[in-house]
Amino acid sequence: MYYETDKNDHGLPFNPFKAIVSPRPIGWISTLSKDGIANLAPYSFFNAVGDTPPMVMFSSTGYKDSVANIDETGEFVCNMAGWDLKDQMNTSSASVPRDTSEFELAGLTMAPGRLVKAPRVAHALTALECKHLNTVRMTSLEGEETESYVVFGQVVAVHIDDNIVSNGRVDVTKIKPLARLGYKDYAVIESVFEMGRPAT
Repeated sequence: MYYETDKNDHGLPFNPFKAIVSPRPIGWISTLSKDGIANLAPYSFFNAVGDTPPMVMFSSTGYKDSVANIDETGEFVCNMAGWDLKDQMNTSSASVPRDTSEFELAGLTMAPGRLVKAPRVAHALTALECKHLNTVRMTSLEGEETESYVVFGQVVAVHIDDNIVSNGRVDVTKIKPLARLGYKDYAVIESVFEMGRPAT
């Protein structure tokens, strides 16, 4: 099979792009509006983009509440969406009015940030407190503005549940992080393997 994306003539009932670029970690982003309303939403276009200093990004299709809150306040938290919180994560993806807190909607407890005002998910096994670096509205090859907004942040503080640390390492098999695939599919990480780099 071969197709050109501007024609989208793959002949399949659903676009295969997200299934090909997978698995993708989920950025479960919590923010606080300038009016003090807590917001929580999952984003599957999420990843780390550097480690010295640690930096992360997520992309929103549409200028959603998370992006607006971050642009207004300069802060956000990336919470770990693990297996035990899969239903709450899914509930928080609902499209609701801006004055509705997804924490309340999903029955989640908020915990305060240390260096940011945005709350974190109390039961998330890890959380990254972030300060906003910049937001980029992406443009196409033709120079036209798209509805993709990419938010970059620097991690200023890290929360780790002590129960997931084994032999000095974070054990992701205890977190069982969720990964987004294509369509309505998810995966969960339950096993890992190690490979050393080739000797030079």
